[in-house]
Amino acid sequence: MTLAPYAWWLGTAALVLGALLLLRYLRQPLFTRGQHRQPATSAMPRPDRRRRSTRGGDPLQERLQRQRALLQMLELDRLTVDDIMIPRSEVIGIDLDDDLHHLAGQLHSIGHTRLPVYRGDINRIEGIIHMRRLAALLTQNRLSHATLLEGCVPPYFVPEGTPLATQLANFRKEKRRLGLVVDEYGDVLGIVTLEDLLDEIIGDISEIDDDEHPDIHPQADGSQIIDGMANLRDINRALGWHLPSEGPKTLNGLITEALESIPDSPVCLKIGPYRLEILESGDNRVKRVRIWQSRLNQAPL
Repeated sequence: MTLAPYAWWLGTAALVLGALLLLRYLRQPLFTRGQHRQPATSAMPRPDRRRRSTRGGDPLQERLQRQRALLQMLELDRLTVDDIMIPRSEVIGIDLDDDLHHLAGQLHSIGHTRLPVYRGDINRIEGIIHMRRLAALLTQNRLSHATLLEGCVPPYFVPEGTPLATQLANFRKEKRRLGLVVDEYGDVLGIVTLEDLLDEIIGDISEIDDDEHPDIHPQADGSQIIDGMANLRDINRALGWHLPSEGPKTLNGLITEALESIPDSPVCLKIGPYRLEILESGDNRVKRVRIWQSRLNQAPL
């Protein structure tokens, strides 16, 4: 059976029209097609609202942020937990050898979510406790060395040199958010957290919101006043500098290594093209430092 000429032309036109409509549909954004299939309700916000950023939906800013996240993701196999861990000397924890009065006063001033619990030395680790459990013990007036131990979960150890990509997967597999980085002898070198690892990918949340690092304070003369506990990689990333970060991870550690002692203030030193003036020190560490690049700022000390 053959089709009449007019029927053949009508069929061809229908196919062409269908193809054009399909192309137009496919070229629409994905969220627009989703709106036709499932209208937004008050319980499920519209997708275009989810795409807005805290900066008012600046497309350029969003694209730069996504590019930065992708670049950081590509670095996860090159960086290790040693690059982002909190060094052992800066770890805040609960020492079971301290009396309860001292522990209670310490807990009121701690801002961390999870704390290591140990006896005398962090190498003698007993476990990790969440501040939520500690708050309950304090509220119920049940704080004791025994209840502290009861509230702990077993410690989770991470070998030094573990790539960040591997550790990210391990945190998910073990359902943990904090790990103790140890060397080949089992000695604790520091602490790595899931939050710090995610910050390495997407950047510090405060940096995204405020467009500044809380430990870095620019001065009118072009110098920077920086907290001694600031991470060297964060400083380099925020300012585009190249302070050496292969050894010590904090500015305090870099200065004490360079001087081979804990300096008093005021002390000045040079590290590469950078001039450092120690403004404040105490509690066995450098607290505040003024830094500038000599090639950009030749002002005398």
